[in-house]
Amino acid sequence: MSRIRPLRPLRSPTLPLLALALALLAGLGVQPLARADIYLCVDANGKKELTDNPKAGCKQLDVPNNIPAPSGRRSSTPAKPVSTPTDFPKVGGSEQRARDADRREILNEELRAEEKKLAELKREYNKGEPERQGNEKNYAKYEERVKQMADNIARAEKNIEALRREISNIK
Repeated sequence: MSRIRPLRPLRSPTLPLLALALALLAGLGVQPLARADIYLCVDANGKKELTDNPKAGCKQLDVPNNIPAPSGRRSSTPAKPVSTPTDFPKVGGSEQRARDADRREILNEELRAEEKKLAELKREYNKGEPERQGNEKNYAKYEERVKQMADNIARAEKNIEALRREISNIK
């Protein structure tokens, strides 16, 4: 559950904007979704500040159509740990090891396929200078294809990294 944080003080340049926004909203018949008491404070230097925390010398502003904000709820009891239901199916150790082995083999196959794909992409990319195709008379089309090839290589490298990380996480 998210907690409601107190308003931060607004400095004087925003005061007229806030007043204008509230006046426009009230004129349009729009009602705010939440309410907090708003106080106008003026310090010794004459600097104006809007806040929801009253201090000495602050005046409460009367803003129409406000709805009080809900108070924050604090639970005195700690949350109960989540427990597995008694009828939840359980997997034995040998069955889990077999599943992990199958998963590892599938991931290894994917890794080999991705490494093969990366090698082909790099061969075609030719260190950033692939052969131009017949439909690439416009140099911009060629550059676009080269950029797309570089993006595909980067994506394949990230896939390989993720697969290796996933394989290393299998017990």
